[in-house]
Amino acid sequence: QVHLVESGGGLVQAGGSLRLSCADSGRTFSPYNMGWFRQAPGKEREFVAAMSWSDVTYYADSVKGRFTISRANAKNTVYLQMSSLKPEDTAVYYCAARPRGLGFDPRGEYDYWGQGTQVTVSS
Repeated sequence: QVHLVESGGGLVQAGGSLRLSCADSGRTFSPYNMGWFRQAPGKEREFVAAMSWSDVTYYADSVKGRFTISRANAKNTVYLQMSSLKPEDTAVYYCAARPRGLGFDPRGEYDYWGQGTQVTVSS
């Protein structure tokens, strides 16, 4: 069973950087498509970035060039490196997984979700 746990959130000043981690205590990530989403107060959850099982990456326009998704299969971990952070990046960030073979829309359905980690960017 996949069990996702995010970490690495915190408070950072605008222009700063953070690296989020998403670890799976249940299985290896290698056959999974992975995504990062975020939800700000009073707003709907939105897509941030994704990586297919074959390592194709996808980004929301709002984070392209500033955020990078990567994975370390040996550590069962997916990362979201966030740079040049802006106050509008403030949100709870969630990682999600979808098994290979079920069809993959990076902005669509995922089967497993973490509990989220708070990122706050001060101006």
